[in-house]
Amino acid sequence: MVAEMRVTASVPRSIGRVLDLMEFVMEHQPCTLSRAAEASDLTPTTALRHLRALETRGYLTRSEAGEFSVGPTMLRLAAALRQAGPLDQLVAVSQPLLDQLAEETGESAYLAVCDHRVATYIAMAESRRAIRHVGWVGQTIPLAGTAVGAAIDAPGQVATRTGAVEPDITAFSIGVGTIRSPGIAVSVIGPAHRLAEADSSKIEDALGTVAVTLAMNLGASEGVEAS
Repeated sequence: MVAEMRVTASVPRSIGRVLDLMEFVMEHQPCTLSRAAEASDLTPTTALRHLRALETRGYLTRSEAGEFSVGPTMLRLAAALRQAGPLDQLVAVSQPLLDQLAEETGESAYLAVCDHRVATYIAMAESRRAIRHVGWVGQTIPLAGTAVGAAIDAPGQVATRTGAVEPDITAFSIGVGTIRSPGIAVSVIGPAHRLAEADSSKIEDALGTVAVTLAMNLGASEGVEAS
C-alpha cells in the first residue's frame, strides 16, 4: 500500500494520508476514488473527504465521470518551478552526456532523481536502434529492487537489474554522488536479450565516465570514481 511505504513517524498521519492520495493520483491519473482509497488504505468516505479538499484548493480536478487528475494549482506550481529551476539546470548539464552515452552504448540513456522514497526519470537520449527502450521520462519507480535504487545507495558503482520495472528490460545504473545534488542516477536501458549479449564492461566504463563528468560539471567531485 502507498500508505505503508510513505507515512512515517516524522509526518503526522492525517497529513501523510493526504499527501499519499495526491501523489497516487498524480502518478496514476486519471484515478477513480475506489482505486485511490484502496492504494492509500483508506475508506472511500475518508479518501473522498481528502480528495475534495485537494480539489477545492485546485491541486486536483475531477471529471464528470468522477475521476481525479492534476488540477490547475499543481500545474501552476509546476510551471513556476520549471522557470530556470534546479531540475532544468540539471537536465541542461546532463543532456549532452546522455546523448554521448546513448551513442557509445547503442541503447537509451536516462537521468533519474531521487527523493529517498522513489526515483523519477527526468531526461533521456533515445537509442537509434529500431527496437529500443523509450517512454520512462516522467515515470516514478520504487528504489527497492531496482538498478537506480541500488546505484543511489552506492554512488560510483554500477548496478544492473533485469525485469525490475518492466519485463524483459535490463538497466545499468550508476549513482552520481555530489555535494549539492544528492540522489542522481544515470542509466543505460534496453531489451534484456540484447544487453545479455553486450559487452557489460564497455557499458560500465561509459557510465563511469559520464558520472565523473557530470559530478564535475555540477561542481562536486566527492564519492564518484570511474569504473
